[in-house]
Amino acid sequence: MYKEILVEKRADGIGIIILNRPLKKNAINITLRREVSECLNKWKECDEIGVVIITGAGNAFSSGFDLKEFSDQTLFDEIYESSAKYHRDVWHFPKPLIAGINGLAYGGGFDLATLCDLRICSVDATFAHPEIKFGAPPIFTPLRWIVGEGIAKDICFTGRIIDAKKAYEIGLVNYLVESDQVLNKCIEIAKQILESPAETLRFTKSFMKKHAEESFERAFKIEHDQAFKEVLFKQLMKK
Repeated sequence: MYKEILVEKRADGIGIIILNRPLKKNAINITLRREVSECLNKWKECDEIGVVIITGAGNAFSSGFDLKEFSDQTLFDEIYESSAKYHRDVWHFPKPLIAGINGLAYGGGFDLATLCDLRICSVDATFAHPEIKFGAPPIFTPLRWIVGEGIAKDICFTGRIIDAKKAYEIGLVNYLVESDQVLNKCIEIAKQILESPAETLRFTKSFMKKHAEESFERAFKIEHDQAFKEVLFKQLMKK
């Protein structure tokens, strides 16, 4: 059914999405973004799914956007449109989302992790926004809400790598586990969440995010929509 993701709809109410491009460190291309969007939009209406886990195949969560696509200017519109929809679909998903970070989470992979509600990572996971170096402004606002303005600015301006221990210390991740236990821990936490009624979980997530919805949309229009058109594509066309 899907080309770039694997999905599992478990009997216990947990849905699992696996970014499935292990040879590319699960780089996020147009197809993968569209498939994640499609899956989330199906599952948000599915009463049998109460919590969704997103993780990566192999030894990486995601290395970020697939830069190979950016070398083809004819794809720019598709890249922009699929990216705008995918980020919004993840952010607005009405049920709890858990990121199972089983390795590096760079650029768009880092963004995906910050758009989820909880983050569980392996002891060898790393985080970075290296895209600042080649002209792509990072998505700042969700990261700022999680770790605070000063730390978020440092991460985004420098592009430096944050290891798992540091990520836990600054509150970027909620749980730190051994490399082979990421998915198991995600499932454990998902089961704990599902002990609460589905309507209560939906309401709780909605009021948690309600105060941020308007702020997110205003920020996203600048950090993503405007950045794509006025900064990123111009930088790429110079290369």
